[in-house]
Amino acid sequence: MCGIVGHLGPSNSVDVVLEGLRRLEYRGYDSAGVSFISKNDELLVYKKEGKIANLEAELEGKDIHARSCIGHTRWATHGGVTDYNAHPHVSTKDGIAMVHNGIIENATEIRNELKEHGIYFESETDSETFLGLLIFHKRQGTPIKEAVIKSFERIEGFSAFVVLNRETDEIFAIKKGAPLVCGSNEVNSEVFVSSDPYALAGMANRIYFPEDNVLCHLSVKNNQLLNFYELDGTKTHRYMSKEQTIDHDPASKGEFEHYMLKEIHEQPELIRSLTQYYFQGEGKESLEAATKLPMDAVSITACGTAYYAGLVIKDYFELNNCIRCIAEVASEFRYRNPILNQNELAMFISQSGETADTLAAQTMCKERGMKSLSIVNTEGSTLYRDCDVNLMIRAGIEIGVASTKAFTQQVLTGKTLSEVIANGSMNDELRNSLSARYSLLAQRVEQLLDNTKPIKEVADAIYKFKGFFYTGRGSYFPIALEGALKLKEIAYVHAEGYASGELKHGPIALIDEEKVNIALVGEDLYEKTVSNIQEIKARKGLIVSIGPKGKEDLREISDHYIELNFEGLGDLAPLYVNVVNQLLAYYIAKNLGTDIDKPRNLAKSVTVE
Repeated sequence: MCGIVGHLGPSNSVDVVLEGLRRLEYRGYDSAGVSFISKNDELLVYKKEGKIANLEAELEGKDIHARSCIGHTRWATHGGVTDYNAHPHVSTKDGIAMVHNGIIENATEIRNELKEHGIYFESETDSETFLGLLIFHKRQGTPIKEAVIKSFERIEGFSAFVVLNRETDEIFAIKKGAPLVCGSNEVNSEVFVSSDPYALAGMANRIYFPEDNVLCHLSVKNNQLLNFYELDGTKTHRYMSKEQTIDHDPASKGEFEHYMLKEIHEQPELIRSLTQYYFQGEGKESLEAATKLPMDAVSITACGTAYYAGLVIKDYFELNNCIRCIAEVASEFRYRNPILNQNELAMFISQSGETADTLAAQTMCKERGMKSLSIVNTEGSTLYRDCDVNLMIRAGIEIGVASTKAFTQQVLTGKTLSEVIANGSMNDELRNSLSARYSLLAQRVEQLLDNTKPIKEVADAIYKFKGFFYTGRGSYFPIALEGALKLKEIAYVHAEGYASGELKHGPIALIDEEKVNIALVGEDLYEKTVSNIQEIKARKGLIVSIGPKGKEDLREISDHYIELNFEGLGDLAPLYVNVVNQLLAYYIAKNLGTDIDKPRNLAKSVTVE
């Protein structure tokens, strides 16, 4: 959600931080700011409501060359979208600036205590209470390093903090349950900190993922520019280090108008590459390890699009493997008392690997003694580090807030695991079979992308309608849920996904001539699905059918009929249909003129509850 970037080194730190913040714009934000130590040894802060361009306009024309800087993009949780609520929060008197990602659950209690000690607040945010704690400890004569630790120990809730100290010209960072990554470039004597490794692509040649409650110390005064400490002040090795392999060039939109459209078009090649990665490449070892995990039953936990991917995977495991599966939304799972067994597998699905509710659910399962498996896109993320086995989805960087290619890769990764378990081993026969089927799916998606005119025409005809009902049966029900979510996310229109058979149990009361039914029709349960469409048609709802080609009865009852070639796809057909949903949402949103890549009120990675 909130984006953090910090830099120490000989380059102009403000320029470096602004570049990092620009790369994090895709995460969603409503204000931006930077704080830095100027060449005159002053601690300065600039922050503006709105886009980074507003902040850059504020900085334009100023002679700025800073040796250290921290910056932030805020997604409001506590307090309105204003300049004074934007980060960084600064005390120029005490020479401290800080930024925060997360929620301080005991902020009101701390705020009231600090007011009694004469410390006052300029913003409505929970974040500023951490600055208040730092000020309090510093005025008691506590050195800055210990002040950061003491302040952090008072905080309840998942958070990451980055602090810039003018007196020592150092940066400190620490986190619990929130994303944080450090980076270094030894050649240029530079060190970095961020909430997302992508912000450091092309700048840091090595990145470090600290565990919770590890203090990161960035200082050019030490022999090692970057050091890590436990809360008792002793040095620690509780971090993962790796070479930076992310390339920032793929973030270019290229010939596409939006990142979302580019990422939809990337799917065929990603689909083709998955079997090679898991049967012949680096993924083979992790796939084999996953098959050996206890699996009397599977508990699948995720949020949003990843949860809908989990529903599709659930169907694969129950159908192919006769393994009982329960798929749950992480935000609900973590707050009840689920019945968990150590002979069962806890599976977690997340694009970023930093989704707060999913991480909390994983922690709970780990505490109950369960083995855990992640289906994840970000190597080195918190979920990746905390799970026993990780299956990478290999989707590459996904910039568009509304997930597209990650959904496809999540489902196919789960499908691959299911097939290997059902087959009993990873042999050439299975590899050839899956490669052929995935290749066929990729080919059909390519054909679809080569001729999007029919989908555009449907979008042009329906984009002004007042409500959209996505319906599907069996394996198409999760696709209906995901299709409705995509439309809500980027077009800002009311859309709901329903199991077709549930219409008569309430939702059909909403149907009238201003509502559209996006009916997802598979070859299984075909007649029953068509019967459900008839019920909506009889109540004057407009029908858009997406289903098998050549069905005359479907054509007759539909106002618009998007025909698809399902031959040979079998249980991969729902993914084929989902690409139509993605394109339909995209073109409706484009007609409505919304911000497709950065929809209002949304963030790419939900790192708070």
